[in-house]
Amino acid sequence: MNFRPQCVGIDPPLGIWAHICGSELVRDADGTLYVLEDNLRVPSGVSYMLENRLVTKRVFPELFEHYAPLPVDDYPSQLFDTLASLSPRPAEYPEVVVLTPGIYNSAYFEHAYLAQQMGAELVEGRDLFVDDDDCCYMRTVDGPARVDVIYRRVDDLFLDPDAFRDDSALGVAGLMRSWKAGHVALANAPGAGVADDKVVYAFVPEIIKYYLDQEPIVPNVPTYRCMEPDALQYVLEHMAELVVKPANESGGYGMLVGPASTQAERDRMAAAIKKDPRNYIAQPTLKLSTVPTVIKDRLEPRHVDLRPFILSADRQQVTMGGLTRVALRKGSLVVNSSQGGGSKDTWILPQDSATETYEQVQGEAGQRQSQS
Repeated sequence: MNFRPQCVGIDPPLGIWAHICGSELVRDADGTLYVLEDNLRVPSGVSYMLENRLVTKRVFPELFEHYAPLPVDDYPSQLFDTLASLSPRPAEYPEVVVLTPGIYNSAYFEHAYLAQQMGAELVEGRDLFVDDDDCCYMRTVDGPARVDVIYRRVDDLFLDPDAFRDDSALGVAGLMRSWKAGHVALANAPGAGVADDKVVYAFVPEIIKYYLDQEPIVPNVPTYRCMEPDALQYVLEHMAELVVKPANESGGYGMLVGPASTQAERDRMAAAIKKDPRNYIAQPTLKLSTVPTVIKDRLEPRHVDLRPFILSADRQQVTMGGLTRVALRKGSLVVNSSQGGGSKDTWILPQDSATETYEQVQGEAGQRQSQS
């Protein structure tokens, strides 16, 4: 569904299509870590990671002084360096802009925040144009300024009315032409969303094995591909036990959590699967790990997942933390903010600090046991 024929034959800078990736990690009841899905089209949420860290620093300064968790606040500079390395013009400070759909987009805060933190311009489609030389320019009070790199937060189909949807008012006419000519870099590259497809995700372990002759370090959640007859039959017969997801929805929309569903909901989902089996996958209902969460005036367990962010260009970098998303409704496995989820700060501790913390927790647990 996210395959873009307009991108066939293009070789993006450094051969990389997804420069910013957010992968969902979950922990099952037996402690196994799984990759739940990948986000390579327009991954969002990193601003929450950064803001959560700022808040916890203010609220718990003594804990930071004692445990010294590894920093995440260098992410904007890492992001800028990643984007700058894609520039088609050699320069110490290339012109990098953040392309936003505008103030009514749900992630506009993040677009503005990252632009401000990087020292980059925040622009909308109307602020840019592609000239006859196939270069992209930004309108400024001093006249046109050439743009080298665009961190785009606009979906493919709205990016260029000449190449995709001709009714788009969010993109820049001729932008794909400029990108193909190598005069501007786009991150993430158009077409990267093909790997967002949850059916493609199900093939990733086989892709790793085929191209690298290696086994994945972190396994995928076992996945049934409904386009395969045996898998389709199993899913239809065991829908009450499974989580069923459409291939290209996001935000938790369109999915069915079998154990929490009604017979009518399962019947509707079965009909949708039979109509278009390629558009659905199913997975076992994992017993996701929980963390203590303040609910009104008490602590209660809530299910979580973790989205670390990976930057890929002339080198690869992984955030020393990530966006931990929390299902705030009791018993819910849906952590998406669009479905009422929240978020938490996540710490990665230096080895010495982590060992000390573990020994301290073990000592306190032993003390409580002896007292009881």
